Amino acid sequence: MATDWLGSIVSINCGESLGVYQGRVSAVDQVSQTISLTRPFHNGVKCLVPEVTFRAGDITELKILEIPGPGDSRQCGDLQQTEMGIPGVGCQVGPSQNGTGKMLKKPISSSAPQNIPRRTDTKNQDIIISPQQQCSKSYMDRHMETLTQSKGFRRRHNSWSSSSRHPNQVTPKKSGLKNGQMKNKDDECFGDDIDEIPDTDFDFEGNLALFDKAAVFEEIETHERRSGTRSRGTPNEKPARYRHDENILESEPIVYRRIVVPQNANKEFCTDSGLVVPSVSYELHKKLLSVAEKHGLTLERRLEMTGVCASQMALSLLGGPNRLNPKNVHQRPTVALLCGPHVKGAQGISCGRHLSNHDVHVILFLPNFVKMLESITNELNLFSKTQGQQVSSVRDLPDTPVDLVINCLDCHENAFLRDQPWYKAVVDWANQNRAPVLSIDPPINEMEQGIDAKWSLALGLPLPLGERAGRVYLCDIGIPQKVFQEVGINYHSPFGCKFVIPLHST
Repeated sequence: MATDWLGSIVSINCGESLGVYQGRVSAVDQVSQTISLTRPFHNGVKCLVPEVTFRAGDITELKILEIPGPGDSRQCGDLQQTEMGIPGVGCQVGPSQNGTGKMLKKPISSSAPQNIPRRTDTKNQDIIISPQQQCSKSYMDRHMETLTQSKGFRRRHNSWSSSSRHPNQVTPKKSGLKNGQMKNKDDECFGDDIDEIPDTDFDFEGNLALFDKAAVFEEIETHERRSGTRSRGTPNEKPARYRHDENILESEPIVYRRIVVPQNANKEFCTDSGLVVPSVSYELHKKLLSVAEKHGLTLERRLEMTGVCASQMALSLLGGPNRLNPKNVHQRPTVALLCGPHVKGAQGISCGRHLSNHDVHVILFLPNFVKMLESITNELNLFSKTQGQQVSSVRDLPDTPVDLVINCLDCHENAFLRDQPWYKAVVDWANQNRAPVLSIDPPINEMEQGIDAKWSLALGLPLPLGERAGRVYLCDIGIPQKVFQEVGINYHSPFGCKFVIPLHST
């Protein structure tokens, strides 16, 4: 009797672990309580094995998708599985005019690109079994009830309740006016009968090739030019993007050459923002400082500004806040300050005083002279009130490398100092010590520089320094703009919000 149900298309839900299987019933064993499906599909994908067998304990839900009529249990399934590759779709049993069932089959579309069809909804269909199948149905009912009672799985289908209608007749459910209206709306949205789903992959490239994007955009642009309108989302419309340091408001064109010197500059530099800073000769630079001193920018003020700017740059070179903080007292930096008996040396002493105030260990070298300049004497008096150390002999300088060497030995005018024994000894010590060197206001002539610098700090306007000066920085020492104009320099400050800025060779 179980052979009468062979060929039925069923869906078996085996839970979350095994998934859902679909296929045609090939065998039902009541003794071992197993059911076998041929040409099975697992979660919509065709299985590699031709047949699978399920135990009643593994089945949680069983649905009968199709019960074939007499004599078509094999042909319909073989035909639809061969051509469609998915069970339960592609072979339908519907009523004919004379009441007998017939097979309806739609051809498969092989044109590319294809449309992706929707699966047929089979929840609202009732399959009616003819009286000729009552005998086999009763046996199947008893067998399925035995499986249900013994293993606890649930059978869901609406086709086993009626036995008085024509065989293979598919009859929709009866409903009232309200439900009928709702069903009509559902049919309009989901009622397309798709009897086949193509087995081939969807051709994305072929469908994309059918859309000529360039032609559509050209048509849109032509329409905009004719109508004088501009649509939103045009591909050529790109919003302006600004950096964090750019102004979004329109302004006058930027003038990068804001400093003009009366003489042709031997060398030009530029800032990070692109402003051109020309170099000046030593004579013009000396004249600029003297005019500023006449207007009230005294030597003491200039020394203080130079010391502040030089110490600020040195603190950045020593590590800034990463090195100089209360948690790093065990890593106190050491700076060797080499000064000569001139104004350049006084600038270095002022820098050393500010460094010592910022908890930097400063070792000041200054040779012994019978008579010192007043500016040096004043700066030494202030430096002696700090924790800095002053030495006058090279033997007292550290034997180990220091963190930074600040060079203030060289002078623009007193060239005879380079012949002194103390100068040569200090130069040899600095060259042997492998610490980086910062020169404050170095001389122009490279032959006058005994120590190669990694950085050099210029005052007000840079001098035409050579390669031995290293990377050039410029500091603002507070010279007013009209003082520049008085010496013939058209000046506009390039410092912006800083007092020390780097310069790049052009």
